[in-house]
Amino acid sequence: MNTASAALALTPTLSDKPPALVEQQGSFAPQRARLKQQVASILSAPVYDLAIETPLQTAKALSSRLGNQVQLKREDLQPVFSFKIRGAYTKIARLSQAARARGVITASAGNHAQGVALAAQHLGIKALIVMPTTTPALKIEGVRSRGATALLHGEAFPQALVLALQLAEQHGYTFVPPFDDPDVIAGQGTVAVEVLRQQGGQLDAIFVPVGGGSLIAGISAYVKYLRPDIRIIGVESEESACLQAALQAGERVTLPKVGRFADGVAVAQVGQHNFELCRHYVDEVLTVSNDDICAAVRDIYDDTRSITEPSGALAVAGLKQYVKREQCRNQVLVAINSGANIDFDNLRYVIERAGVVGQ
Repeated sequence: MNTASAALALTPTLSDKPPALVEQQGSFAPQRARLKQQVASILSAPVYDLAIETPLQTAKALSSRLGNQVQLKREDLQPVFSFKIRGAYTKIARLSQAARARGVITASAGNHAQGVALAAQHLGIKALIVMPTTTPALKIEGVRSRGATALLHGEAFPQALVLALQLAEQHGYTFVPPFDDPDVIAGQGTVAVEVLRQQGGQLDAIFVPVGGGSLIAGISAYVKYLRPDIRIIGVESEESACLQAALQAGERVTLPKVGRFADGVAVAQVGQHNFELCRHYVDEVLTVSNDDICAAVRDIYDDTRSITEPSGALAVAGLKQYVKREQCRNQVLVAINSGANIDFDNLRYVIERAGVVGQ
């Protein structure tokens, strides 16, 4: 059995059991059809050509301190040290030969960029990545080391995105969206396939970091299709809480300003495809401060001896906030450790601020 088959061998197919959420929503046929289509796309995503099935690791010290069983989904262990390889490869692998021949282009603050670079390298496709000038050097080198061309432009993601779209139009490159795309969502949704299989019994909530929203869109679609009892909780930086703002407004909004500390989620507007899924299937969104994030980086290090980037620790920060608010005990809570691409020079700040927030 190959890697992909092994990874999905124990996964329920769409006909194996009736999806409880769909049964409850009876009359919402169009919504039901879209959800089923997205789940089918998740189950057929070819992520294991490049990605690995990451472990679900118990955070023993954090579990003991919080009085709940805390499980960390270790996406920081992927070949590009983040979950982004899943969506990037799924999108590029599903391109037509004509689209591949034109070469691919994207805009990214770093993690999607590395995923596109590796996917393109694997498939023999030329790749151009437009990255903000503020992108950590580690992520820029990660792109170039995988054979892609990195073009630095603008101080933040929106400026990089505008240029990438312009270049795609001018030169005929195939644009690979960093988050707002059904195939990208499908790739990211395979995280949920693994989580439900790895934690097949009690599972009370999954905490998901949110930037543009493809990860939480894919996870929420798959989980709510099969296990609507599990709470899906997004976690955003206070400096880039675009999904929370959109859910409160009932429509997508553009934030006037976005902070760059958690650069992996520094997005001013949630994706349209992502929002359509999140507005139906995400239970709530929490926001956390930079100090909360730094403390979570330390918590993860204490339990795993791995160092996540700020956006990679968002879910743990949100999980801690949730436990404190709800005063819950003996629950099984999963946090997605989404990435570990942090510049070494930035660790001093993280270490200093981690001591500000108490355990």
